Amino acid sequence: IFKFLGAISVDLGKDKIKPYLVTILTPLYRELNSNYAEQDPTLKNLSQEIIDLLKKLVGLEAFSLAFSSVQKQANQKRAMRKKQRALQTVANPDIAARRKLKRHKNKAETRKRKIESLRPMHKAKRHRGHALKDLAMVE
Repeated sequence: IFKFLGAISVDLGKDKIKPYLVTILTPLYRELNSNYAEQDPTLKNLSQEIIDLLKKLVGLEAFSLAFSSVQKQANQKRAMRKKQRALQTVANPDIAARRKLKRHKNKAETRKRKIESLRPMHKAKRHRGHALKDLAMVE
């Protein structure tokens, strides 16, 4: 898709691409700023190349305006999600508690996995999934 966006932007030219610049930059910006563990470095390089190409094609001033608006939109969405999460914690404490329990459980599992990788002879105790506490419905 990134190659397609680059090809379309070159094909359209400087004047015709300007109205679509924000739309094109949104996925490129998202890929550049993502911090997932399983991220493909070739995608990041490709998005950077296309951004450089757009910068040369459109000009620095128009590109900067579009890129700053994309950044602003992304920051607003991030702040909105954070606010929603905080409101949900107050409005639905049971859902928030379940999410917190799950996060702590995943953190403990990650820690055990890390210990096993660092010290292969040491086996961390695994949580047995069929205890009475796990079978009970948490409400």
